[in-house]
Amino acid sequence: MRQHLQLQAEHEGFYFIADYHALTSNPSAEALTQHTLEVAMDYMALGLDTEKTVFWRQSDVPEVVELAWLLSCVTPLGLLQRCVSYKDKVAQGLSPNHGLFAYPVLQAADILAFKSNLVPVGADQKQHIEVTRDIAMRFNNTYGEMLVIPEEHIIESVAVVPGTDGRKMSKSYGNTVEIFEPEKSVKKKIMRIVTDSTPVEEPKDPDKCNVFALLRLVASPEELAQWDSRYRNGGMGYGEAKKRLAELVIDYFQPYRQKRAELENDLASVREMLKRGARRARAVAAATLAEARQAVGLRG
Repeated sequence: MRQHLQLQAEHEGFYFIADYHALTSNPSAEALTQHTLEVAMDYMALGLDTEKTVFWRQSDVPEVVELAWLLSCVTPLGLLQRCVSYKDKVAQGLSPNHGLFAYPVLQAADILAFKSNLVPVGADQKQHIEVTRDIAMRFNNTYGEMLVIPEEHIIESVAVVPGTDGRKMSKSYGNTVEIFEPEKSVKKKIMRIVTDSTPVEEPKDPDKCNVFALLRLVASPEELAQWDSRYRNGGMGYGEAKKRLAELVIDYFQPYRQKRAELENDLASVREMLKRGARRARAVAAATLAEARQAVGLRG
């Protein structure tokens, strides 16, 4: 989200809420609807300019799904089988379905439908951009140069946000600290962050600590340098760092909480904003799909 908000000042942004992708984990209809609105409010509260940036709900632009089918017909099975995210989720015991397996093709369509040349992603998503590039090149080689080959945009300092258990922070892992959840819950989750068993008096490696990794995102450079020194010198317990992290997280997001509360009381405007974004997005995606249909021979 930080990358998206930073980039909107200099680029024409196309951002969407991935409700089609969310279906791979079979959420309830009520949960999917609620989570979609929550994501929209989060972005708006944090400063997304929906007049400048095109922002919509993925399912409101069906042209992307049709483009995904056209792309799937040039996508090798082996390419999808090598995708790390699919293999990781299966290894974690998730029951695989076709949506989960074909996820990268729909993700490619999400990007290629808007002829995006720059895609802001976390480091863990880099392979998906490589897959998108591969699919686009295969389509172009088969039907002619039509699709733009995108590049990834990664801000290394915030490329991966660790969760409370040390893995990538993700709702599917149940290890998140939500931006707008109650302060008491934020503190409780942060105090449960997994750390090693190094005694208080011993030096600690900040580069291997989940708490320090999160401090990097919210502490000032000066304070971060102080924590780095304290870690390496020893005499400090992880609990102290966790307490300070909780304070910083709560303070960091405090200015945005009021805006979020206002949006919760005006859901009609949130829904209308998503509809406006979808109309703008559909105009672009429809043009790309028309080109793709013409290229493959689906002429009227």
